[in-house]
Amino acid sequence: MTSPTDDQNDPLVVGTHRFRSRLFVGTGKYASVDETRAALEASGAEVVTVALRRINLADRSEGSLGKLLLGGRYTILPNTAGCYTADEAVRTLRLARELGLASIVKLEVIGDPKTLYPDNEQTLEAAKLLVKEGFTVLPYCMDDPIVCRKLEDLGCAAVMPLAAPIGSGLGIRNPYNLRIILEHAKVPVIVDAGVGTASDAAIALELGCHGVLLNTAIAQAKNPVLMAHAMREAVSAGRRAFLAGRMPRRLYASASSPESGLIE
Repeated sequence: MTSPTDDQNDPLVVGTHRFRSRLFVGTGKYASVDETRAALEASGAEVVTVALRRINLADRSEGSLGKLLLGGRYTILPNTAGCYTADEAVRTLRLARELGLASIVKLEVIGDPKTLYPDNEQTLEAAKLLVKEGFTVLPYCMDDPIVCRKLEDLGCAAVMPLAAPIGSGLGIRNPYNLRIILEHAKVPVIVDAGVGTASDAAIALELGCHGVLLNTAIAQAKNPVLMAHAMREAVSAGRRAFLAGRMPRRLYASASSPESGLIE
């Protein structure tokens, strides 16, 4: 028997795409293709992001990453990791389209090589061009409500504010900004970057975020496959907790048992 909060009855809708899983995962930093395969399966993810400038998807030989990812099981989310200008990012995603990959894309334009923070100006410029060309654009951005609003106004299908610097594992550093973004956004808000463990993913979903994208938290765990399974459960639990509505926070105690009708 299903409930209203089962994944199949509570899809994540991004543009024209519908996903049961709210966990998006990456493919970098794994020890082997076999480990990647096992972690992806354990995560339950339907969307897998791929850095086009770092992975050779043209190699579809047996045992290759290309064969694993392009077998039809996953929606591939090509990303522009390593791009530092709008022009680089746009050209990279046009190539993805020529390769026959999905037109849903992750836009990432880096502004600083040390922090890997995004360049707001270049991201906005690239987003405008890509939306005009018919791409379903999911931009990686700062947890800045103004930038998120501008990206949405340009026609982006979602916004992907960072929780913390890419690969840092610091978790959500500014939940208040995310709450402001969520309050005003009319498109999905997917936390991207900074998640370190399952509780971070759960917190993001409990806040009301519609999904989480992560890579390093799984790939660099001591047991990546077990962590992938933990992330799957955390995202599901966080979403259900958000839908359930948490109890109010109180400064003082409140008895769990009723105080009236006590037996003398």
